Amino acid sequence: MKIIVPMAGRGSRLRPHSLTVPKPLIPVAGQPIVHRLVKDIAKVLKQPIDEIAFVLGDPAWFGDEVVSSLQDLARDLGAKASIYRQDKPLGTGHAIMCAGPSLSGPAVIAYADTLIRAEFDLDPNADSVIWTKQVENPQAYGVVKLNANADIVELVEKPETFVSDQAVIGIYYFKEVAVLKEKLQEILDENVMNGGEYQINDGIKRMMADGKVFKTGTVNEWMDCGNKAITIETNQRMLGFLKADGEEQLVATSVKLENSNIIEPCFIGENVLLKNSTVGPYVSIGHDSVVENATIKNSLIQTNTTIKNTNLDHAMVGNHVKYDGKYTSISIGDYSVLE
Repeated sequence: MKIIVPMAGRGSRLRPHSLTVPKPLIPVAGQPIVHRLVKDIAKVLKQPIDEIAFVLGDPAWFGDEVVSSLQDLARDLGAKASIYRQDKPLGTGHAIMCAGPSLSGPAVIAYADTLIRAEFDLDPNADSVIWTKQVENPQAYGVVKLNANADIVELVEKPETFVSDQAVIGIYYFKEVAVLKEKLQEILDENVMNGGEYQINDGIKRMMADGKVFKTGTVNEWMDCGNKAITIETNQRMLGFLKADGEEQLVATSVKLENSNIIEPCFIGENVLLKNSTVGPYVSIGHDSVVENATIKNSLIQTNTTIKNTNLDHAMVGNHVKYDGKYTSISIGDYSVLE
């Protein structure tokens, strides 16, 4: 089994945090988004992963440090890491085709701006599985249309009239991904574009027209990381899941507490100092950070950051930040100093 991960976009909606760090590498509950996504997919698949192919953007943005972290992720899952580049933002179908040499055999394609919780078996009768989540307002999403056999027969973008309440979340399984590759190559050769881009949906629609069987794989939880507010919400939900699972140590043994309290669930990284402070619930703090004379809840603090003399709620603070102030619901990017 292979996992193909297009992650070339910078994530403009998550600025200022994505000005210095690609959005898929911004930590949620102590781990980069893409790391959690790939690990959760591997857990759902319940089978060995042979290769993980990452499609990255400009090397100036997705440089050696990013590549190294992704290679480590693949290695930890016992897989080969393949690195490809998408030089121009020409859409989802184009990004997948940038990983051409890896497009053979069974594969999962997953876009690295979402997190999931799921538990299901892949349907052996399906040529492809499109992962979906039941939503209350399907008119705001791309949804699947099903026939009487629960086969997916159409993809409908933001339907004005009810089609189904199963929204496409951007994760796909293909029993033979080379078939998708063939159809996407046709799309590229014929210059079939939507919104100025080559889309995976156009390749999928051609597979459906050829009679390929598409089924749904329904996830229990679908968590976006599109902007500050929703990323903080995802951090909260993920911390709750991880606490309930009991599989990860969320508070490092090297954390130093001086007249301070941690209200779980929280992620507190290595060598963090908490002094005269209350942290939690639903707070993530990266390694080598300092919190002094502060109360923090429902917030995401990155690494090597110092927070003093404040009460923070629904805040997001980057790496190497020094913040000393009275503001509450802040969003501060890397290397900022506010004193």
